[in-house]
Amino acid sequence: MMDRTQSRRAFLKAACLGAATLATSCRSVGTRSGTKDRPNVILVMTDDQGYGDFGHKGNPILRTPHLDAMATRSGSMENFYVHPVCAPTRACLMTGRYNYRTRAIDTFVGRAMMEPRETTIAEILSDAGYATGIFGKWHLGDCYPMRPMDQGFEQSLVHRGGGIGQPSDPPGGEGKYTDPILFENGKESRFKGYCTDIYFDRAMDWIDECRRERRNFFAYIPTNAPHGPFHDVPAELLDYYKQQDLSNENVPQDTGHPVTGKCNEDVRARIFAMIENVDQNMGRLFEKLDEMHLTDNTIVIFLVDNGPDGRRYVAGMMGAKGGVHEAGIRSPFYVQWPGVIEPRHSSDRIAAHIDVLPTLLEACDVPAPAELKLDGRSLLPLLKGQQPNWPDRTIYIQAHRGNRPVRYHHFAARSQKWKLLHASGFGKESFVGDAQFELYDMEDDPLEEHNLAQERPEIVRKMLRQYERWFSDVSNTRRDNYAPPRIHIGTTHEDPVVLTRQDWRHVQGRPWGRDSNGHWELYAAQAGEYDVRLRFPETEIEGRAKIEMGTKTLRTTISPGTKECSFYAIPVRRGNVRLKTTLTFDGKSKGPWQVDVLGP
Repeated sequence: MMDRTQSRRAFLKAACLGAATLATSCRSVGTRSGTKDRPNVILVMTDDQGYGDFGHKGNPILRTPHLDAMATRSGSMENFYVHPVCAPTRACLMTGRYNYRTRAIDTFVGRAMMEPRETTIAEILSDAGYATGIFGKWHLGDCYPMRPMDQGFEQSLVHRGGGIGQPSDPPGGEGKYTDPILFENGKESRFKGYCTDIYFDRAMDWIDECRRERRNFFAYIPTNAPHGPFHDVPAELLDYYKQQDLSNENVPQDTGHPVTGKCNEDVRARIFAMIENVDQNMGRLFEKLDEMHLTDNTIVIFLVDNGPDGRRYVAGMMGAKGGVHEAGIRSPFYVQWPGVIEPRHSSDRIAAHIDVLPTLLEACDVPAPAELKLDGRSLLPLLKGQQPNWPDRTIYIQAHRGNRPVRYHHFAARSQKWKLLHASGFGKESFVGDAQFELYDMEDDPLEEHNLAQERPEIVRKMLRQYERWFSDVSNTRRDNYAPPRIHIGTTHEDPVVLTRQDWRHVQGRPWGRDSNGHWELYAAQAGEYDVRLRFPETEIEGRAKIEMGTKTLRTTISPGTKECSFYAIPVRRGNVRLKTTLTFDGKSKGPWQVDVLGP
């Protein structure tokens, strides 16, 4: 026992724990060579870039020449919707299903992990022979079996959690947009350069490899820019925007809802610098496709994941990120496919994130699995300018904090003509009582200026009945529908497993606050003795650490001047297990920053 403990202690004391074993995909990876008549696909999605953060949308300050040019070469959907916050949009995008079916119902504290049995676009295209790669932000689970490499992506370069600068950052990589620590196929590595540049560089190198191997590819490039924090942005671009008048008085205010009050011009300059950097990378991407003679046979899609983080120019719309008014959930949606989709052709039919998967499958001539229940529709006929039979439908968007959504809380229901919503507030999950519904005629009032709920109660009642059926349907997709998927420990796919506050179930204090605590819901793939290391900010005083794992509760002393402590040879049965750890200093308890679990 001493030999085992000593060897494990040496391992746990290493300066940085990377993944010991690279994971393999849960599904087979196709190796069939590409064929000329199947298109390649590049899907780009930015983070917190609002509807108005483009020159061609009327922003008088932002320089986005490459995205502006893409808009002129692309077909588009005028009324395209996403979720008010990021992880749910990503779940819908990957599965073609409403996020309430997928367990990815929020953005943190265990609510942003997607059910691993969901079928992703990467899995379907991989099985059809496509090479699949992701470069950037996943935000649907950091641990096996929920990582992108477990969900159909054979090439994966991602950061952890919902963004760089969050509790999921690896030690030494805290908040580093420049020279970040990222995870390439599960292996932790430090990279040189600015994060957005790195994602595009690696994606283009990988696309070139696919070209040389004559394989069709699906490249997913979801940037974490222009999401905060904003301390680290491209310096030259920041200097430019700091010289501009970024006040709200310099924003077009001709129609719709004005952008009023003071703004933080320094933060706005940093956001604009990050957006222009994305645009520059889009320009490099298009140039590379031309250089590789891939432009004509490659579909390029661009969208954003939600509205802007904070009120700024949004073409007269109401709201911002987190809201269910238009500015919170409207996204541009451009599809460039030379020779197939007519440039500048636009459809006014309502569409959403759930439609991307079926659209791409039809474009790639890949059938969806027969057992797969999709919520979305293929938009390809509309993008091609055809006149398909297109029955009206209603798209539903709902956003909440909390472990379970509340009926009527913070939702929007959008048909072609009408939009019913209840803007009860993202994060205000204590909502009870009578809802104050709003109803807008979106054909006559696209900027939501005239609430018709009192004038058209019959439309409100009809759309509420439809919403109630939808809410019941998505809430009963599976047993324990809103329970989090379990992180697996004791597997060959990932060992050790790094647990962070991103994925714990929060039980004390503010979710990411210094004095918060929570527990992790795990699945032990094999019985045996597990070792656990707790990591925390260096302490100046003595403290106590307690670990509760399965049926065992263990305690130890924390010495002054230390920032970690370990527990060894904890017996764990195979199956579901809860892990909670508590640190106590000067009579006050809190959780660790991160925990490493090493299997038997």
